[in-house]
Amino acid sequence: MKQGKRYVEASKLVDATKAYEVADALDLAVKTATAKFDESIELHVKLGVDSRHADQQVRGVVVLPNGTGKTSRVLVIAKGAKADEAEAAGADYVGGEELINKIKNENWFEFDVCVTTPDMMGLVGRIGKILGPKGLMPNPKSGTVTMDVTKAVKEIKAGKVEYRLDKGNIIHVAIGKKSFGTEKLAENFNTVFDAIVKAKPAAAKGQYIRSVSVSSTMGPGVKIAAKQ
Repeated sequence: MKQGKRYVEASKLVDATKAYEVADALDLAVKTATAKFDESIELHVKLGVDSRHADQQVRGVVVLPNGTGKTSRVLVIAKGAKADEAEAAGADYVGGEELINKIKNENWFEFDVCVTTPDMMGLVGRIGKILGPKGLMPNPKSGTVTMDVTKAVKEIKAGKVEYRLDKGNIIHVAIGKKSFGTEKLAENFNTVFDAIVKAKPAAAKGQYIRSVSVSSTMGPGVKIAAKQ
């Protein structure tokens, strides 16, 4: 595949055969983010597990100490006191069946995260096939099915991110923006990476962390010499 001139020039700064220390790799990721917008810096971790097996899944959530650089729009499906609680916590949209119907009938997706209370999961489940493929289906493991909607909304607004395996046994997660600088990105990197290491399934055999790299949205990957 032919690469653009900007990508080719950025790639010249990176030694593809070398695994860098975290700070050096992040510094390169920032330097190679030469687009005209504030590019995201992304972490990619390949694991020695098999995502086809339920006992080898790796999934969790962490609150980044420096946030994500993006303010997530939060939809809360709740009723009564919990709906009031969600509004007070700063949720962007709060409602019940009427919002579920809006998503179903109008293809409405003006939100980034969906939170719901357990009693509303029956209704939310009706649009699971719509929310699921977009990564928007609430899940207890990600803290988005909960009675503590105040905590859920505030953590999301503060910079909570979810990490999970894809079909290639790789975790991809944004850890901030180019404008954060190396120090803040390193703090976010360490928070996510430590969580992934601690989430090692008991069923995982052999080398758990296979490879680690970071990249900007439009830039080349930079390998990291990550310790297990």
